[in-house]
Amino acid sequence: MTIHPVKDMPTLTVEETDDLCRIVPAGAWTIHESAAMEAQLAELKLPDGVRPVIDFSQITTLDTAGAWLLHRFRGDLDYRGVRVDLENLRPSHRVLLGEVEKHHPPPWKPERRPASLVRILETTGREVVEIGNDVRSVLHIVGSLVSVLSGVFLRPRSLRLPSIANQFDRTCIGAVPIILMMSFLIGAIISQQGGFYLRQFGAEVYVVDLAGVLVLRELGVILTAIMVAGRSGSAFTAEIGSMKMREEIDALHVIGLRVTEVLILPRLLALILAMPVLTFLSNIAALFGAGLVSWFYLDMAPRVFLDLMQVAVTIDTLMVGLVKAPFMALIIGLVASVEGMKVGGSAESLGKHTTLSVVKAIFMVIVVDGLFAIFFSSIGI
Repeated sequence: MTIHPVKDMPTLTVEETDDLCRIVPAGAWTIHESAAMEAQLAELKLPDGVRPVIDFSQITTLDTAGAWLLHRFRGDLDYRGVRVDLENLRPSHRVLLGEVEKHHPPPWKPERRPASLVRILETTGREVVEIGNDVRSVLHIVGSLVSVLSGVFLRPRSLRLPSIANQFDRTCIGAVPIILMMSFLIGAIISQQGGFYLRQFGAEVYVVDLAGVLVLRELGVILTAIMVAGRSGSAFTAEIGSMKMREEIDALHVIGLRVTEVLILPRLLALILAMPVLTFLSNIAALFGAGLVSWFYLDMAPRVFLDLMQVAVTIDTLMVGLVKAPFMALIIGLVASVEGMKVGGSAESLGKHTTLSVVKAIFMVIVVDGLFAIFFSSIGI
């Protein structure tokens, strides 16, 4: 590394006249002294009401770093509305400043594309292609899971039970408090709102039917699935995506392990086991909230509430919600795994696909719930 003598150390002086402020950089303005140059420019205070001029006559050596610092200093003044002139530029200095100016990034301008039929069709086509790619990725993981499960049946010891237990603890036991609190509040709101409107017709007793059927058939499982998608689904995507960013996925391939067997299968099995448990607890909490509000708001004794609940709901009503739970868990796990495997090498990509994982999982959960509703209605349940 070249060490400059003391006389070539960069300095910055200001000479003031009546209407002119002459800024005189001197010495070697090179990358070796960039810290000192930047500090001097940052500490420089210019008087108001005078025209600044940068005099290059005292600069002994100028490289790209020095030219960039002076160019940035001039640009900052221009941005504040102060025009800066340059004097005594050598031809080499002029060329260097010109090159720095050429490579200065242009100001960002938002892309304005007028709405048109062609643009709408193009966007629609791109989204259709993206949906097709997602379906293909899901089918690829499903096929890999079938292959892994067939191997588990032949070699049961290959199933990673500690990993499944760890994931079950995180997805189920860790989610119990928030699921209970959310379901309790939802049940209480349903009971209060239903009682408020049904009381006008003297039919507040039907609040029990409203809360029981609505919670056990629909709201219990779908709200639980939405919470699980936002809590566990996003965590699955972030975990797999961060491993892909750190090339740990590639390391698993190198040592001969299958990503589906090590990462995806334990999470899916834990989620499939956790969803019915969480749904059942959600139903209990929601009905408890509905019963509590009915007691205090509608003056309906708990014994009466329980008797009416036995008449209003059947075992089929309970099973309708519980049957949906494993399928919704499978969808949430597959969507989270696919989005995690699509993460690129940046934090922006990780955040984008984590968000997409939650949005797609919630959308698919609602679609599947609608399909189940049509199916159960068609068979008379």
